[in-house]
Amino acid sequence: MPRTGRPRAFNRDEAVTAAMHLFWEHGYESTSLAQLRAAMGDISAASFYAAFESKEALFREVVDEYISSYGQVSESFRDTSIPPRAAIEQGLRRSAKMQTERSHPLGCLLVLSAVTCSPEQNHIQEMLAKERERVRSWLKACIDRAVANGDLTDSTDIAMLVTLFETFLRGISSQARDQVPYEEIDSAITQLMKVWDILSAKTGDQGKI
Repeated sequence: MPRTGRPRAFNRDEAVTAAMHLFWEHGYESTSLAQLRAAMGDISAASFYAAFESKEALFREVVDEYISSYGQVSESFRDTSIPPRAAIEQGLRRSAKMQTERSHPLGCLLVLSAVTCSPEQNHIQEMLAKERERVRSWLKACIDRAVANGDLTDSTDIAMLVTLFETFLRGISSQARDQVPYEEIDSAITQLMKVWDILSAKTGDQGKI
C-alpha cells in the first residue's frame, strides 16, 4: 500500500509552546526560523512549512495560544460578576504573578514580542496593539460599570483612570525583565488601588480631587 504522507516527527501542541517561549523571550523579528525549527525538535524546513505555512502564521497561532492560556489573567477585567474594584485589583495581581514566574519567559508576550520592528513588520505591531486595545476596552468597561453603579463618582475622569491602570499593567513587563520581584510589584498594586479609594463615592468629599 503506498504511503499517503510522512508522519510528523513532533507534537504540534509542544511545538507551538516551544515557539511561544522563543517569541516571548526574543521577540518576533529576532526569532529565526532556524531557532524555531531547532526548538521544535530539529524539524526540517519542509515539515515546518507543511505544519505552519509561515513564521507569521505560526506567530499568530502562538498569540492565540498565549491569550487562551497565560492571557487569562486579565479575564477578571471583563467579569461582571466581580465588583469593579476587585476585578481590576485581581487582574493586576494575577498579571504580576504570571509575568514574574520563572517557568516561562518574564513579562507579557503581547507587550514584548514586537516592541520595535522594521517597517516591513509594522502589521505585527498593529496586530499586538489590537490585542492590547481589547484589554484596555475591558478596563474601560469595568470603570464605566463602577461609575454607573455608584462605586465611583459621576465626575470621575474615566480616561485618566483607564490610562493609569493600563500603564501600570503594561509596565509590569519591564519591571519583570529587570528582575523586580513579584512582592515589590504586588506592594505597588496595593498603593495603586488607593487611587480608586480616593475617587470612590464612598469616601464623600475625598472623591473631589
